[in-house]
Amino acid sequence: MGDPSDLTRPAIVLVSEHRGDFLRDEFDRYARDYHLRTARDCGEALAVTEELRAAGRPVALFVTESRLRDFPVLEAIARWRQVVPTARRMVAAHHDHFLEDAPALRHGMAAGKYDAYLLMPRGVRDEEFHTAVTELLSDWGSTVAAPVVESVRLVAPAADALVLSVRDLLDRTGLPHRTHDPASGVGREVLERLPDDQRGPDGRPLGWPVVDPVRGEPFVATSARHVSSAVFGAPDDVDLGETVVDVAVVGAGPAGLATAVYAASEGLSTVVLESDVVGGQAGTSSMIRNYLGFPRGISGMRLAQRARNQAIRFGTRFVTGWEVTALEPGSGEEPHLLRTGGGDARARTVVVATGVAYRTLGVAPLEALVGNGVHYGAAMSAAREMEGHDVVVVGGGNSAGQAAVHVARFARSVTIVVRREGLAETMSAYLVTEIETHPTITVRPCTQVVDGGGDGRLEWVELADTRTGERERREVGGLLLLLGAEPHCEWLPPAVQRDGRGFVLTGRDVPREQWVDGLPPAELATGVPGVFAAGDVRAGSMKRVAAASGEGASVVPLVHAHLA
Repeated sequence: MGDPSDLTRPAIVLVSEHRGDFLRDEFDRYARDYHLRTARDCGEALAVTEELRAAGRPVALFVTESRLRDFPVLEAIARWRQVVPTARRMVAAHHDHFLEDAPALRHGMAAGKYDAYLLMPRGVRDEEFHTAVTELLSDWGSTVAAPVVESVRLVAPAADALVLSVRDLLDRTGLPHRTHDPASGVGREVLERLPDDQRGPDGRPLGWPVVDPVRGEPFVATSARHVSSAVFGAPDDVDLGETVVDVAVVGAGPAGLATAVYAASEGLSTVVLESDVVGGQAGTSSMIRNYLGFPRGISGMRLAQRARNQAIRFGTRFVTGWEVTALEPGSGEEPHLLRTGGGDARARTVVVATGVAYRTLGVAPLEALVGNGVHYGAAMSAAREMEGHDVVVVGGGNSAGQAAVHVARFARSVTIVVRREGLAETMSAYLVTEIETHPTITVRPCTQVVDGGGDGRLEWVELADTRTGERERREVGGLLLLLGAEPHCEWLPPAVQRDGRGFVLTGRDVPREQWVDGLPPAELATGVPGVFAAGDVRAGSMKRVAAASGEGASVVPLVHAHLA
């Protein structure tokens, strides 16, 4: 059992009028790593929570019965959420009224008021129940708590743009890390080991952050890619020699990862070329709740890392850190040639799955503050920096909704700004419902960000009503920009046709002059034989994670047919 006075152990609060002791027995397995507290009703749970907060102990999870003696359970959960918005919330219903209570409670779960509704365990080894508990604790630990194990330590006096970009890279790759002040004990220990060539004439580091990869010497980081090379190893040269693989996948987002898993599992030699971090845009999502098979949701990072490991298991080779700069289509028996800064890859078939990037806002004063309160994408690492601030999220898609819900765990308020009349046209209904019922999030329709600024960091933005032109200046501490999608396919040859927005044309959308015998290419095939496109980069795609994964799987039979 752990020491109850150890404030580094987060708390789990168990709320049950008649079964508190029994419920605690079910959680005894967590007692070493978590501080367990019980309460008989909502009021007692609030008192316990305030006591924990006053002592400086974080609350990771509330577990409550579906019926409480003082408040309806959804109202109780709302009260706990106001006090500790970052804690996860689970309802463990008694067997006698599990089915009876379910209809009234399911709407609350769909609206994001709590995270899981489960049957109270019947015994000490109800592993299905405890799988849900550990998933919620893992989600809390990866997005809220300081990691217990540090695979990488950063030392910096402040969280500037470079520090945040390094932390974002480490978050997206699932590598636990913490940032330490140079004057702290850890900071001083790391700086003492900093090599002389990383110091200036005054003995101070040449810059910040100083990165300690635990194995090896500390170094001064110059970019996120520099850290990636130092921590994960420099990008391998694309040293395939004269080997011709069956399929080369360009891009490691959901579509590319699904292609790799299905192609490699069916015996095709497969290589994936990714210029950045495995996961693509989806890898930045804090929680994807509508992906098939994950009823409690899964973070984009975890989904990407699981898919990568699955593909490797079947023999896929990943080459990250090199951007594909050109595709030279093969002819006859000659393979296609993919050129990168690290070498060339030859493949009988190519699947283009490079996805899309967020459009830029185009407001010069705000572009100058990117990384200092202004962020493109969900900025998982930056969310913690926005605690107590007012935040604006620009965008009406699912990524914007997920980012708003996540940052609302930390921010004082979150305002979603969209040019449309509302969110319903572009966002999934479950997210719209969660946002509408969230006490911290508001939506500003028919609005755009037209200006902003601050002294080295974002301090204010100016919003304009697109209907009246009326402008409003607001003090904010964060601006997240998720502005839709732009493909980057400049490296593709003209023979791979694109639409007016730059998305790759496939199937019947391919110009007729590239059809063969009057027949269009297959649905995911381009006009170049053996070159396919899947996921968000393809014209007409759904721009959803599940749809991209489905296209990645669906393209593999077409690859087989071409190879045959």
